[in-house]
Amino acid sequence: MKAPFAGIFRSLRGFNYRVWVAGDFVSNIGTWVQRTAQDWLVFTQLTHHDASAVGVVMALQFGPQLLLLPWTGFAADHFNQRKLLIATQATMAGLALALGSLVVSGVVQLWHVYIFAFLFGCAAAFDAPVRQTFVAELVGDDDLHNAVALNATSFNVARMIGPAVCGVVIATIGTGWAFLINAASFIAVLMSLALLRVADLRPNARAQRARGNFTEGLRYVWGRPDLRAILVMLFLIGTFGLNFPIFISTMAVSVFHCDARGYGVLSSITAIGTVSGALIGAGRTRPKFGTLLVGATVFGLGCALAAIAPCYWLFAGALVVIGAAALTFANTTNSLMQLSTEPAMRGRVMALRVGIALGGTPIGAPIVGWVANTFGPRWALGVGAASGFAAAVVAVIAFTQIGLDSDPPASPGKERHRRL
Repeated sequence: MKAPFAGIFRSLRGFNYRVWVAGDFVSNIGTWVQRTAQDWLVFTQLTHHDASAVGVVMALQFGPQLLLLPWTGFAADHFNQRKLLIATQATMAGLALALGSLVVSGVVQLWHVYIFAFLFGCAAAFDAPVRQTFVAELVGDDDLHNAVALNATSFNVARMIGPAVCGVVIATIGTGWAFLINAASFIAVLMSLALLRVADLRPNARAQRARGNFTEGLRYVWGRPDLRAILVMLFLIGTFGLNFPIFISTMAVSVFHCDARGYGVLSSITAIGTVSGALIGAGRTRPKFGTLLVGATVFGLGCALAAIAPCYWLFAGALVVIGAAALTFANTTNSLMQLSTEPAMRGRVMALRVGIALGGTPIGAPIVGWVANTFGPRWALGVGAASGFAAAVVAVIAFTQIGLDSDPPASPGKERHRRL
C-alpha cells in the first residue's frame, strides 16, 4: 500500500510547499470571508437587491486582470517572485484594513466599494500570475500538476469555511468586521513567505528584459493552436459562467428568501464540489485535454440544473456539481498551459490565462446582472449553462481540427533538455 504522500498529497513532502500551503490556507479563509461580505454589503445594505451593482463590483475587481496584462506578465517573468508576492499580499492587507474601517465606522458608500474593488483588482492582477508560476519554484515540474491541484484544494476548503464564518460574523458583530478579519489573515501568508528556505527554491528561467516582451508572449500563444483553444474556452466560461456572486446572491435572496446565514451556507456548499474536483485532480499524474471537454459539459449541465431547481437544497446540490466541474476545468487549463510552455515564457502565458479567464468579467458580470434583474435569477443561470456548452463545442472542434493528443505537449525547453 502506498503512503499518502506518494499519491494525492505528494507535494507536501517538501518543506517549502508545506509552509506555503499553511500560510496561504489561513489567508484564503480571510479572502472568502471578505468576498462574501462584500457581495452581501452591496446587494442588501448599499442597494435594494441590485444585481447589476454586484456585477459592477465584479467588473471593477477583475477588469485590471486584462487592463494591466502587459505589465503583470512582465513582472512575473522578470522579478523575484517571492519578493513580488510579499509586496502584493501586503498591499491587499492594507486595502482590506482600510475598507473594513470604513464599514465599521458606518461611513461606507457604494462608490467606496467600487474604488476599493478596483484597487484590489490591480493588486490581484500582479499577484495571480506570479502565485501560479511560483508553485513551480516550490516543487519543480514533476509535481507541478499535483501542487496546482492541492493549491486549489486549499483555496476551496477555505471557501467552505470562509462564507459560513462570514454569515455568522455579519449576523453577530456586523459586516465591517469581516473585512478586518481578512486584513489580519494576510499575516499568515506573509509569515510563510518569510520562512521559506530560499536556497531550496527552484527558480524558473528569467526572461531577458527587452522591448516587445508582451507582444512576444502574444505571438507565442498565437502560434500554438492548443493554447488558443484553451483561452477561447476560458473566455466563454470565465466571462459568462463564473459569476457565482450574482448567481448565489440573487437566488438566495430573491428566490429562496434567505438571510445572511443561508447565503453563507450556499457559498460554502459550492466549495464542497470544488474541493472534490481538486482532490480528484491531485490524484492524476498528468493533465489531459479530454478533461477540458468533460469539465465544460458538466459545468453547463450543472448550471442548467441549478436554473430549474425548485427548492433550496436541490439548488445547493446543483452548486456542488457546478463547483466540481468549474474547478476541474480551471485546474486542467492551469496545468496544461504551464507544462507545455517554455519556462521563460510562463509568467506571460499565465498572465494571459488569468487575464482572459477573469478579464472578461467586466463584460459578462454586468450582462448577467442585468439578466438577473430583468428576467430573473434562473435566466442568469441559463447564461452560465450556455457558456459551458459553448466551451464544450470549442473543445470538440479542437479535437477534430487541431488533432490534440491525450497528453500535453512538452515545453520546448524540456524538449531541448531531452536532446541534450
